Amino acid sequence: MPNEVEVGPASEMTPGTVKRAGRYAVGNADGERFAVTRRCRHLRGDLANGSIDEAGCLVCPWHGAKYDVRTGRMVLGPQGVFAKIPGFGSIQKALTLVFPLGRGRVVERDDTLYVE
Repeated sequence: MPNEVEVGPASEMTPGTVKRAGRYAVGNADGERFAVTRRCRHLRGDLANGSIDEAGCLVCPWHGAKYDVRTGRMVLGPQGVFAKIPGFGSIQKALTLVFPLGRGRVVERDDTLYVE
């Protein structure tokens, strides 16, 4: 397909895995595969280097912002020093109500994953 990005073997996308595929961070949150655009809305950290938390959220590796991978919306604002700024996390979360992370659809063909 012309607008697809190959992710890799489906067998390597085990729960908790996040990897880079073109402009997407592709992962497996509790058995559900997802693809969201790679740049955190806070300071554009690469979400492909992030992790999946116990709630199935994608966690930014830079400042710990968390995203719902089904909607692309931030559910927890940046942590660390940024969490101490009154209202900062709320502003960041509100931004993703209007501008959530982009999402792609993960498909499997012949044991290979692709993002459409």
